[in-house]
Amino acid sequence: MNARLADSPALQMTPWQASLDLRFARRDAGTILAANRHEGPLRIQKALYPEGRDICHAIVLHPPSGIAGGDRLEIGVDVGADAEVLLTTPGAGKWYRSAGPEAAQALAFRVGEGAGLEWLPQESIVFDGARAGMSARVELAATARFIGWDILCLGRRASGERFRHGTLELATRIEREGRPIWLERGRLDAGSALFDSPAGLAGFSVVGTLLATGADLATETLAGCRAIEADEAGARHGLSVLPDLLVARYLGHSSEAARNWFAGLWQVLRPAYMGRAAVTPRIWNT
Repeated sequence: MNARLADSPALQMTPWQASLDLRFARRDAGTILAANRHEGPLRIQKALYPEGRDICHAIVLHPPSGIAGGDRLEIGVDVGADAEVLLTTPGAGKWYRSAGPEAAQALAFRVGEGAGLEWLPQESIVFDGARAGMSARVELAATARFIGWDILCLGRRASGERFRHGTLELATRIEREGRPIWLERGRLDAGSALFDSPAGLAGFSVVGTLLATGADLATETLAGCRAIEADEAGARHGLSVLPDLLVARYLGHSSEAARNWFAGLWQVLRPAYMGRAAVTPRIWNT
């Protein structure tokens, strides 16, 4: 077999089965990483404290750098009462094309009383031909707070590639004290009419969602969010306030512009939800 073909992510013969289970706790006026268990190629860097001991930053690493058919990644995070955690990733996630089996990532977050969790990953690039499933479940205590976003790039537009083959299944569930406050499921079949429909993606290749919960927002906070413009000409974006939830959406062609817009919202929302000014994770600038 051609050596280059043998090394192709699309033809990977042995899927990765990987899991990461993290538990954070409040200790001595600070947040600590109390437990860190992993199997397969999922890790975090050591606990980081760029904002002081009150909040723990951690970078989730997937050393293979890409997810191929048959891979399954499971990330579980338990944030104990009054602990504060920010999680991000070192770079874009890549979902490679698959000749058959689906790749999957499942997130399970639990946030205790008075605790806060921020899940701010960099974008996910879904290659043409990928068969991917992404799910997230967030379980919140009565006074827990959460901010999270996802940015999806469908195809590699800079390389002239569109997402013409494959499937993408999405599922997100957020609940507070066992009561759902956000349920969303979707399936994108590559090449379907939904991609160009005005009621769907309207021809755009980058789609993003930001979800935030845990505070009653002041009128001036919402006005500040709505005043933030995107860097990308022609992009569409907006936000809605639902009971116990703020939802922001982005449609465009630039993942960088999408992240910049979400980061701008985060700058405004973080003081309201987390009680602290936004401090940009250093990894975003490397």
